[in-house]
Amino acid sequence: MPFCRLPAWSSQPVPWFPSTAVADLPQAAMAFPHLQQPSFLLASLKADSVNKPFAQRCQDLVKVIEDFPAKELHAIFPWLVESIFGSLDGVLVGWNLRCLQGRVNPVEYSIAMEFLDPSGPMMKLVYKLQAEDYNFDFPVSCLPGPVKASIQENVLPDSPLYHNKVQFPPTGGIGLNLALNPFEYYMFFFALSLISQKPMPMSLHVRTSDCAYFILVDRYLSWFLPTEGSVPPPLSSSPGGSSPSPAPRTPAMPFASYGLHTSLLKRHISHQTSVNADPASHEIWRSETLLQVFVEMWLHHYSLEMYQKMQSPHAKLEVLHYRLNVSSALHSPAQPSLQALHAYQESFTPTEEHVLVVRLLLKHLHAFANSLKPDQASPSAHSHATSPLEEFKRAAVPRFVQQKLYVFLQHCFGHWPLDASFRAVLEMWLSYLQPWRYAPEKQAQSSDAQPRSVSEKWAPFIQENLLMYTKLFVSFLNRALRTDLVSPKNALMVFRVAKVFAQPNLTEMIQKGEQLFLEPELIIPHRQHRHFTITSSFLSPWPPVVTDASFKVKSHVYSLEGQDCKYTPMFGPEVRTLVLRLAQLITQAKQTAKSISDQCVESPASRSFLSWLGFGTTDPNSCYPCNDLDEMGQDSVRKTDEYLEKALEYLRQIFRLSEAQLAQLTLALGNARDENGKQQLPDCIVGEEGLILTPLGRYQIINGLRRFEIEYQGDLELQPIRSYEITSLVRALFRLSSAINRRFAGQMAALCSRNDFLGSFCRYHLTEPALSNRHLLSPVGRRQVTSPARGPRLSLRFLGSYRTLLLLLMAFFVASLFCIGPLSCSLLLVLGYLLYAIAMTLLTERGKLHQL
Repeated sequence: MPFCRLPAWSSQPVPWFPSTAVADLPQAAMAFPHLQQPSFLLASLKADSVNKPFAQRCQDLVKVIEDFPAKELHAIFPWLVESIFGSLDGVLVGWNLRCLQGRVNPVEYSIAMEFLDPSGPMMKLVYKLQAEDYNFDFPVSCLPGPVKASIQENVLPDSPLYHNKVQFPPTGGIGLNLALNPFEYYMFFFALSLISQKPMPMSLHVRTSDCAYFILVDRYLSWFLPTEGSVPPPLSSSPGGSSPSPAPRTPAMPFASYGLHTSLLKRHISHQTSVNADPASHEIWRSETLLQVFVEMWLHHYSLEMYQKMQSPHAKLEVLHYRLNVSSALHSPAQPSLQALHAYQESFTPTEEHVLVVRLLLKHLHAFANSLKPDQASPSAHSHATSPLEEFKRAAVPRFVQQKLYVFLQHCFGHWPLDASFRAVLEMWLSYLQPWRYAPEKQAQSSDAQPRSVSEKWAPFIQENLLMYTKLFVSFLNRALRTDLVSPKNALMVFRVAKVFAQPNLTEMIQKGEQLFLEPELIIPHRQHRHFTITSSFLSPWPPVVTDASFKVKSHVYSLEGQDCKYTPMFGPEVRTLVLRLAQLITQAKQTAKSISDQCVESPASRSFLSWLGFGTTDPNSCYPCNDLDEMGQDSVRKTDEYLEKALEYLRQIFRLSEAQLAQLTLALGNARDENGKQQLPDCIVGEEGLILTPLGRYQIINGLRRFEIEYQGDLELQPIRSYEITSLVRALFRLSSAINRRFAGQMAALCSRNDFLGSFCRYHLTEPALSNRHLLSPVGRRQVTSPARGPRLSLRFLGSYRTLLLLLMAFFVASLFCIGPLSCSLLLVLGYLLYAIAMTLLTERGKLHQL
């Protein structure tokens, strides 16, 4: 990103002045009339920002805002905004509001929140400058990628936020700028500071909901998008009270044209009329600006091709032709739809903090839109005189948020890592899908355990957001099929989605929306059918409601995906197959979690200690692949099993799966244990050259659900040094034993070839078990593997083990307690080992005789 420091008034050289009290600045300015007062004020504030503590600086700023006129304050405004929110290139962090917490820095936190509050001194400064109609340049290069590219290509974005604000550079100038009023300039910086600043280090554990930035977003939303009452009027620092807010330079679009289903032609015609005839529309221009800035800065990150498609006149005419029911045969073929998202992606990855803030925005927008009274929310209310705030509540989500949020969610679903951090994206999506959770009547819900049925009043919202429910659900299924469902966090995400979609009556309304979209277009009447003819009765009915609903659903889908989109029904055979695969993996994950739980019961810590002392196996091949269940204990296993069990039940309810189908899945899974209680091999088929993994088998191996029993088949002397061995000692013993074997190879071979007891004794110590006695490397077990010819040799590697050395030290320590010297103890150990070796030799020979 290029250096985005604003061309500032502060970049000009200013004279140095001694530190002067802020209260004496007006008198000092009068004493030196030849000085440029804005530069004097700015230089003094910059010096104080270095020399004074944070609390004193804020007190001085409050006094400056109260005492100085707007003519002198406008020069310090860009510097002050940048010093608070940081530079747009991320070099300066400003007050670092994203890390400022009340429980860590209570004094600084309270001062910053009071200064930046919607009714605080900073907003008083904004309104003071707003009243004088000052403009401030904002660099286009710091805008989100698609908007920046569009403006640089001389294509004006569709959002009214940019209309009549692009300032071309003068001769010799560099870069394009937007001419913003003080409120817009402040909100641009505030919103962009969330994504322009560098991500917080992983070592810094900061809870986003406790940070000053997150709480400020909530306060601004509650102030400018109120759920009760109206938007408070602009505050003023003058004694006369509140000053009137100037009208925006660009006439806002009439709210009558914000309806989702109003034709684009009507929008363009109505946009040409001025809103000055309706002074009441000025009441909520700050609310509209706030929402547009948040949406443009936080959700406007996706492919450039998609952005151009969304802005192209052809795309708008395509929707207009459909809405006017003009036959598609009369027009040129549609351009490629929004599938261009998969062709090119902007190099932007939202952070978890970014997603949490967007979720806060969505939750508040639902509460804002649902705060309409029932008589105001009804369609008939549009024909009556309503306030601009009420119209804005109806238009906020469909007009400003829906399209950009859909693309933003698609980007997150397709590019977010397959880990537990996806929970933030998931909860943001589920919050948007459930506007009834933020409706005023939600408090009247019963306290019983049964979930409340989704009311039919939400059917229009579900139908007009059909892709949010269906297409993103399919995207989640594809993610879930690639994750480790044994993990409690991943199991919880599957459970959350299944629980939301299993709410009573929600599935039926989604199915109804799909049926309306899949209806043939021929049943949609022409616009002239809605007008009365001479022969029709005055009381003749309007077209059926179903037809009008079908029109709305199709309009929604085509406006987001284009008229050439290929829609996959959520309750069709393709998605049902994915659901059955997910149910199969859920069943397998439950059994795998149970097996891991059974192994954890055996106390692995004590088992490892006994193995280290020589009373258990030290075979490294016998370890079981672990996941987070091993670290979190039995409680996590119980939660995983509970989440998966409930998720399976919810999926059965949503897609009407029978118990017989689930039973068949369990049998087809083939997850039964073999006779030894070990796991079976991963799912595979037998080919000409051995086993070939199936997609299910690859999934099992990647997630540690199953594995091949692979053992070391090479020279035991050359196997990797283990963690329980001393590296330098093992290498020294290997060199020593190799020298002995080279020097006495003939003598050892002659001794081992004898048929008496001495030969058996030497063979027991100087030869290793044949390779044919071990497990074969290939699990197919069809080809014969010949053991390489290795002669008798001496191995001293066992002396390089911590376990062996510890046992020797313990033996010498016990012997010293009985007054036995080191030499005598060594002789006793050698004698004891000889007796043990003789016994093992006799047992080995007897076993060979039985085999014969």
